[in-house]
Amino acid sequence: MCAVIGYAQQNSVDNKSALTIISPLRSTIWETSVPAELQWQTKNIDTSKSIRFFLLRNKTVVQELGRFKNSGNAQGIELAKNVGSGDNYQVMGIELFPNNKEQIAKYATSFFSIRNKEADLRKKQAELARANTNITSDKNRKTSKKPTLNIPVRQEFEGRRISYVKNLTFDTEHLKVKVWDHQEEDGDIVSIYLNGSLVLSKHLLTNNQQEFDIELDSEKPNDFLLYAHNLGKVSPNTVSIELTSDKKSEKMTLNSYLRSCEAVLINVKK
Repeated sequence: MCAVIGYAQQNSVDNKSALTIISPLRSTIWETSVPAELQWQTKNIDTSKSIRFFLLRNKTVVQELGRFKNSGNAQGIELAKNVGSGDNYQVMGIELFPNNKEQIAKYATSFFSIRNKEADLRKKQAELARANTNITSDKNRKTSKKPTLNIPVRQEFEGRRISYVKNLTFDTEHLKVKVWDHQEEDGDIVSIYLNGSLVLSKHLLTNNQQEFDIELDSEKPNDFLLYAHNLGKVSPNTVSIELTSDKKSEKMTLNSYLRSCEAVLINVKK
């Protein structure tokens, strides 16, 4: 009887599916301008089955690379234009429709590098433009008797184009914020930034409202920006937002893609 049990256990181990990604490696450098290639090996996964691959940065999904038949190789993969340069990328592969749902094969590579020359150039140009704007603003403050309004000049955030859709005014610096999925829950993951600082990190949107507080800067328009980490099942990533003070409330809907972000400007009335 013991021998039979031992054989069954060994047979279960032998039949367990397994996946190993052999390219990219730790030494790999992908260029966003060049189609990427994946290579992998599997055990106990039929060639008629498919493997789903994701690109991760700091262990967060930034792009689905595709679903490919289990041939061991996939070529011509286009990287998203908003994928920035960095040395903290991984590829994760997951077995689709496994025979045993309790033994799903998955694998994540070591960290490797990606270079996006176009995004790096845009970043340098934006930094130069901000520096020139600051110099001009300093000169204006010295020569003008009236204070100038400090309007945000950035057009991009982490390589994504920014679209300002509203200009709001509140009578206090302290606001309560509520966010939730605009329609049906479809796996949208978002972050929210206030003046470039993270105030809500990688939040999975549901129909339940997530509430948090923010503090505005009363000396300038405040940049309130929605950043999408994925597009869920239905594009774009759409978020319902309510901003509330003691005296008023503003509701809005913001949309963001993987190449662009929507934002609003919030002023404090003095």
